[in-house]
Amino acid sequence: MAHPTQLGFQDAASPVMEELLHFHDHALMIVLLISTLVLYIITAMVSTKLTNKYILDSQEIEIVWTILPAVILVLIALPSLRILYLMDEINDPHLTIKAMGHQWYWSYEYTDYENLGFDSYMIPTQDLTPGQFRLLETDHRMVVPMESPVRVLVSAEDVLHSWAVPSLGVKMDAVPGRLNQTAFIASRPGVFYGQCSEICGANHSFMPIVVESVPLEHFENWSSLMLEDA
Repeated sequence: MAHPTQLGFQDAASPVMEELLHFHDHALMIVLLISTLVLYIITAMVSTKLTNKYILDSQEIEIVWTILPAVILVLIALPSLRILYLMDEINDPHLTIKAMGHQWYWSYEYTDYENLGFDSYMIPTQDLTPGQFRLLETDHRMVVPMESPVRVLVSAEDVLHSWAVPSLGVKMDAVPGRLNQTAFIASRPGVFYGQCSEICGANHSFMPIVVESVPLEHFENWSSLMLEDA
């Protein structure tokens, strides 16, 4: 999860987020090179009194500064489009979970099981135990098996919400009357935090998302216990 004074992204916990981090570094390097070149040209123009008469009217340099930006845009667009298609790809999910946004909590339903669902509320500050994070912990976590494709169906019951977990590279709007879907693969065990990312009312800041990734055997034990309690 994020920590104070952090400048970069959170550590990737899914293949898609790793791709997004690589693309971010790729685009940032291009921006850095362009900024350095422009700063150098501005500095040179301001600091010298000499004028090159061949640059004042040069067909060659006009061709270069027309074609070069187009090439740079292609170098940015191609990997970007590739990642967009990867994010939309949902191949044979092993588990489907329906996440419903409410004012102001999330409810989860494991549609592959007959009676497995629960509401997930934020734990109030006064009820937190040592080591838990304020405004991020919930009384019920969304538990998923690691290294398994998970499909999440996202909708809302009242107003617009957005189901977002940065470490997994997932963000999907929850729209009343509409069923959106996204997918992710948790590549390692861990607890990953997110929050509603669409302003949804007075308590918008108080409906966190907690995804816990566990080995498949542990997930099966957890689901059996939850079904017994139901």
